[in-house]
Amino acid sequence: MTTPDEQRSRRPGSDILRTAIRRNAGAMAWGTVLMGLYQAGETAFPIALGLIVEHTMRERSPGSLAVAVAALAVIITTVSLSWRFGMRILQKANTTEAHRWRVQVAACGLQPVARDTNLKSGEVLTIATEDADQTADIVEVVPMLVSSMVAVLIAAVALGIADLRLGLLVMVGTVAILSVLSVLSKRIGSSTKEQQARVARAGAKVADLITGLRPLHGFGGNHAAFGSYRKVSTEARQQAVTVARVNGAYAGTALALNATLAAAVTLTAGWLAFEGQIGIGELVMAVGLAQFIMEPLRLFSDMPKYVMMARASAERMALVLSAPPTAAPGTQRPDPGTGLEVDCVRYGSLQGVKFQVPAGEFTAITAYQPRAAAELASILAVNVAPESYGGQVRIGGKQLADLSVESVREHVLVNPYDGEIFAGTLRSNIDPSGTSPSVAEAVEASMLTDVVALHRQGLDYEVRDRGANLSGGQRQRLSLARALAADTDVLVLHDPTTAVDAVTEQLVARNVTKLRRGRTTVVFTSSPALLDAADRVLVLDDGVVTAEGTHRELLAADQAYRAAVTR
Repeated sequence: MTTPDEQRSRRPGSDILRTAIRRNAGAMAWGTVLMGLYQAGETAFPIALGLIVEHTMRERSPGSLAVAVAALAVIITTVSLSWRFGMRILQKANTTEAHRWRVQVAACGLQPVARDTNLKSGEVLTIATEDADQTADIVEVVPMLVSSMVAVLIAAVALGIADLRLGLLVMVGTVAILSVLSVLSKRIGSSTKEQQARVARAGAKVADLITGLRPLHGFGGNHAAFGSYRKVSTEARQQAVTVARVNGAYAGTALALNATLAAAVTLTAGWLAFEGQIGIGELVMAVGLAQFIMEPLRLFSDMPKYVMMARASAERMALVLSAPPTAAPGTQRPDPGTGLEVDCVRYGSLQGVKFQVPAGEFTAITAYQPRAAAELASILAVNVAPESYGGQVRIGGKQLADLSVESVREHVLVNPYDGEIFAGTLRSNIDPSGTSPSVAEAVEASMLTDVVALHRQGLDYEVRDRGANLSGGQRQRLSLARALAADTDVLVLHDPTTAVDAVTEQLVARNVTKLRRGRTTVVFTSSPALLDAADRVLVLDDGVVTAEGTHRELLAADQAYRAAVTR
């Protein structure tokens, strides 16, 4: 929950756009100069052509014609080179800026303390890609806007010199066109923002659907899930159609208005030439400028649309970049080789859980309600802010709220039951940093040896995204191997063997106990093999610890326990 002060301190989209402009001020300045030179050269071509016609008709000299041709060659060369280098500078700056924003959004998502964005991972992915690209477009849009303005001004001045009425017609027509299009550009900005939000929601929905596809198939909920995705996808499609219609109306209106202005300049120039108020050369110049001016006018009139789109995307990026952390972590560090204490924790279904795991003990917790295990694991993983639950969690006698999240992650590892498997190799999944000295021991303890031996590449065997080329049991053992290779002081495992057979489960239980001897280990499980291997078993029922003892003691004395864990 964010406070009013935090809401006011959030960074608006306009600040993000200003940051992008400030970081690329040099590239934008050079790009503006070169693109302005390009537009000036383009404008100079019909002007020079008109002067050549006027001069040639008076002089009728081959030498003058050669000079004129050389002048045109210089103009064409200037136009070509300025466009090439100007666009190269701007597009490089645009691409670099988009990369910066993508990295920054990704960094926010990977912070040890989650941010209060109220967005799903699919939405953050859309912001880190499409919105980052559209926000960075401002680096290219502003120089193009300025250079187009330069071209319009040069054309207006040149026509005004020929006849003041022609210059005024261009200026007044340009102002009228921009006034009409500014209304449509605001509609494009709001429509684009809504479209991006709906596309992001659809992306988040399909990401959740793919992640939970197996269990959905298991209880027949896949059709309902597909229907839910179809609904949000249809909403995104309808909004995309709305945006396309607004964009089409904008483009059509801009083209019609620009063509009307060009026709008006051409007809006015023709009428003035017919009346003898301008010469043939000036008529040629006016007709050429009327045709040429449509392009810079199109660019000039398109720029407000792109500015509004960039602002809409920047506002969505601000949702991530300016979101406050869900918790204010402390600064202390736990002592190495310490135990774990949960003191009267109340959260969700937890109704005052209280227990202590001494340093070096292997404790198993069997929860009769799976939700309670998931909530307690989430608290220990610091995925829940300390102020969001009652009671206290202590590591080595120090309150979790007083410890820095980074130090907690160094000393405590909570391995979820649905740990992600990444595209790469078996080795990179087990030891992402490439620094663990106990990869071989972790592979053996998790019984992943058969997977390694099955492939000629061994640990360098390529794993597809989400472990698509591995079975469920292989993915689970790979996740367990990663947790064991981290070799942390406190290891919390959540249902690490639900997808493996009974024989493998027995071996995993024995190996984990051996590998983790002397270090604090907590396992949420209902597996008889792991429960029997533990030094002590805690029974979590109705949100509290109702019994404790060894697995065999509880089997003999507690009928409910015996019914829950025997199979």
